[in-house]
Amino acid sequence: MRDRADFEHYVEQRSARLLRAAYLLCRDWDTAEDLLQTALAKAWLAWRRVGDDPDPYVYRILVNTHATWWRRRWRGETPSEVLPEAPDGDAMDALATREAVRQVLAGLPGRQRAVIVLRYFADLPDQRIAEILGCSVATVRSQASRALSKLRVDPAAVAAITTGS
Repeated sequence: MRDRADFEHYVEQRSARLLRAAYLLCRDWDTAEDLLQTALAKAWLAWRRVGDDPDPYVYRILVNTHATWWRRRWRGETPSEVLPEAPDGDAMDALATREAVRQVLAGLPGRQRAVIVLRYFADLPDQRIAEILGCSVATVRSQASRALSKLRVDPAAVAAITTGS
């Protein structure tokens, strides 16, 4: 039977990876933190019923909560940040790669983005992704194939995504 210490250990071990996945789903750090907190709160409420491997359950909460928030959120304005100073060359290249990844992920439909995030950033197998998204393995593979087809227009972005940069 799962207890509080088990949950705390899980959060310590997995929160950084879950936060990255949440960020890649919503593309905003503040929203990603809120999304992760909400997912962990929901997971805690059901923690005693969660099986031996809580990852699929928590990832499913992340994806479903993000979808719910996305449907409700008004998107009339998009805030942007202006950097106070330009970073040096290596940092600039890293930022450009990250921005390319963000841009191509933002252009994907939600389901395809979720498959790419869970496959390449969370390192989950197709079977696990299918469980999380509540679909068949064939659907996961077709969504991944379609997403990668769309991403092939920018080879640098595809390389950055598949290597987890």
